Amino acid sequence: MVVWAIAHHDTLQQLLNDPRVGKNPQLWDTFREGRLPEGWPLLNFVTVPGMITADGEDHRRLRGLVSQAFTPRRITELQPRIEALTAALLDRVAVLEGGFDLREHFAYPLPMQVIGELLGLALDQQDELHELSDTLVSSSATPEAAIAAQRGLFALLGSVVAAKRAEPGDDLTTDLIAARAETDRLSEEELVGTLLLMLVAGHETTLNLITNAVRALLAHPGQLRQVLEGTYSWSAVVEETLRYDSPVGQFPLRYAAEDIEVGGVLIRRGEALLASYGAVGRDSAHFPDADRFDLARQPTRHLSLGHGPHFCLGAGLARLEAETALRELFGRFPDLALAEGAAAEPIASFVSNSVRTLRVRTS
Repeated sequence: MVVWAIAHHDTLQQLLNDPRVGKNPQLWDTFREGRLPEGWPLLNFVTVPGMITADGEDHRRLRGLVSQAFTPRRITELQPRIEALTAALLDRVAVLEGGFDLREHFAYPLPMQVIGELLGLALDQQDELHELSDTLVSSSATPEAAIAAQRGLFALLGSVVAAKRAEPGDDLTTDLIAARAETDRLSEEELVGTLLLMLVAGHETTLNLITNAVRALLAHPGQLRQVLEGTYSWSAVVEETLRYDSPVGQFPLRYAAEDIEVGGVLIRRGEALLASYGAVGRDSAHFPDADRFDLARQPTRHLSLGHGPHFCLGAGLARLEAETALRELFGRFPDLALAEGAAAEPIASFVSNSVRTLRVRTS
């Protein structure tokens, strides 16, 4: 099996926008010829029906159906709700004695509740879906656990679709069902696959982004102070975090539809490419002093939210959630600090990039 890891910014930017590179796994010789080992843990990422495995007209069709939920106007309309959820979460952690795990008690529930409400998920479904999606992106899960997580996710989301058919609501799941019924443009597999993509991408990425941003700021108190004084914006914090500590480490996979020569290297038709976003953000050939967290960096121009036809549809929402979370968190707790002995153990994931816990204290 040949997979090219793309770790240089300019090369990845070029390939993400190259029409000779596709997402349909049928372009991949190893997959098409049945040579993938049984239980391969990344199989879900390369086969789930939906936008991330579609090209051309199929991709435009699916993206068009979902994009209505992420227009600038609709995202702006979500701001009061995001602020209210953020305030409620901060009220809860304020009374926790001895500090709290910022990842578990703040960075996770905010984006999960936002995407959950967008999709029309019940609160009790959200935690179960998070646990299953964590297993899906884990590199330490056994093949059996990964398969069980995939089946569990599809079964649970399938039940959500069935419930929304029986009792439609004011949510994106209902809208997607209606689009399929009216135009027959969305198969049942594509419907569930699209919901799965939105669920995982809609909370895992933002969860990591908020966690990584807080961790970076607490490690650079001088820059945090300048943000609190107004020298730098929360938007600058989010963009530099996306570059410096990308919430997605690697994202599988793309495939060469024909032979492609890049920088003197020949990628042959049928070979796979891996977008190594974490490495690309630290590419010293593109970012001077790349290993330094620097809020004065201009311009950032990172690729952590993708580029080209598959640029992240939820980028605007993720930015809004992260900026709101950081502004309100440090506004409420300007003396926030790492708890004594706080560990920085990375998540055991090939895809997700963050730490397992981030214990903090408020004073």
